[in-house]
Amino acid sequence: MHGVLFWKTKNVCDWSNEDFFTAGDTSQLITWQDGRCSRDFLSTLPKPDSHLSVATGFGCATIFWYMKHRPEFLEEFTVAGTIQDYVVSMLCGLERCVMTPQNAASWGFFNTAANRWNDDILRAAGFPLHLLPRCVPSGDLVGQTRSAWLGVPAGTPVGAALGDFQCSVYSCIRAPTDAVLNISTSAQLTFSMPADFTPSDSAKLEPSISYFPYFNASYLAVAATLNGGNVLATFVETLTSWMGELGAELGGSCLYEKLIRCALIQETSDLMVSPTLLGERHNPLCLGQVTNISTSNLSLGHVFRALCRGVINNISSMMPAELLLQVGVCRIVGSGSALARNEVLRQEVERVFPLQVVYGHNADSAVGAAMVLCDRL
Repeated sequence: MHGVLFWKTKNVCDWSNEDFFTAGDTSQLITWQDGRCSRDFLSTLPKPDSHLSVATGFGCATIFWYMKHRPEFLEEFTVAGTIQDYVVSMLCGLERCVMTPQNAASWGFFNTAANRWNDDILRAAGFPLHLLPRCVPSGDLVGQTRSAWLGVPAGTPVGAALGDFQCSVYSCIRAPTDAVLNISTSAQLTFSMPADFTPSDSAKLEPSISYFPYFNASYLAVAATLNGGNVLATFVETLTSWMGELGAELGGSCLYEKLIRCALIQETSDLMVSPTLLGERHNPLCLGQVTNISTSNLSLGHVFRALCRGVINNISSMMPAELLLQVGVCRIVGSGSALARNEVLRQEVERVFPLQVVYGHNADSAVGAAMVLCDRL
């Protein structure tokens, strides 16, 4: 969502072959994981008129970085958007990028209540306003396919690109009293706010909670951590590297399964792991820690159990179980590749959150996007 791609309007792509398209003059995709915007750099940016703060990897922050460090780069392109906005432009042959508030909010410097960019603030800072997409409501149709593609005929209606997180939630939430916990590369815990909720007029529930625009002018309360399945993957990669240095070879996938089995045998551990290897957007300097180490809790079972518990405890610290109960959440819908694969994680979820937890409702942003458009056609 937060990432940015630059391209030239006159050469979006080549449709000469109906089976595939060839991208035109585009930049490389700069993703939400991009770390070029340091805390010091972000502190030099103007204060946005938005309930959402700006972090590294956000589209507008990245453009500001290029303004300062490589202004000639921006001169090469006429349009900017998320990768999914580019695909919509490619499918429809749009001359100007079209973006929904869901993606615009993830770029920063966008007021969701007014549904507009912070034009005056950005203009005063010398920001290249011509790069900003035109915003349309989430769920709107913006054009038709300009060419047949992989069996999809020309003239098929195309909707504006939606936020992958919002669509994931839409695909699996069944009732207003549901919360969704998704743990894949990163992790998110979310629930829907009342229809009359306006973030600019309301006190924040927790500093770690953000309010993302959803559908029909509503919002999701979201605790989005940078540290999810990627933390477990880093641990597996580290072990694999150590073993390689010692002359032992074991594939990462096989090692991951062995770690899960060890932790299932080790049902509890007094080892404490704070797994914030990447910090958090609301607290970037809070990095990982391991405490309460003793000679009796250094087995792989102890370490992996503590690591999984730490991932869930970190999410809980951002959106506590007490808060979920306070706002009327009755059930947590668990989804994501890390939860599906790791029984230890599932055990820790059920230990930390005293609510009904159901699985098997895998959040799928592609399914959610299709559901949104079908509901509106």
